[in-house]
Amino acid sequence: MALKDTTASMEKMLSTLGSDLKKAMKGNKAAAQRVRTNSIKFGKLAKDYRKESISEGKKKVKKAVKKVKKTAKKAVKKAKKTVRKKTKR
Repeated sequence: MALKDTTASMEKMLSTLGSDLKKAMKGNKAAAQRVRTNSIKFGKLAKDYRKESISEGKKKVKKAVKKVKKTAKKAVKKAKKTVRKKTKR
């Protein structure tokens, strides 16, 4: 799943859990069972979210590093050209 899909699934499951939890507090045993099973599923979704968010963050960092390296290379080339022009004079 993509990060957006996981987030949407988590939001949907939280709303379902909330409504079932209210029913369970009123004494509905079936709702209490759904809360217990869905809380386990939610925990698994939370783990997936952590993995995906970390990998997404790493991708952003890699892109930023590439951009910085590219900018640094351009600066070095420009500096070398400037030095060559000064030494020719």
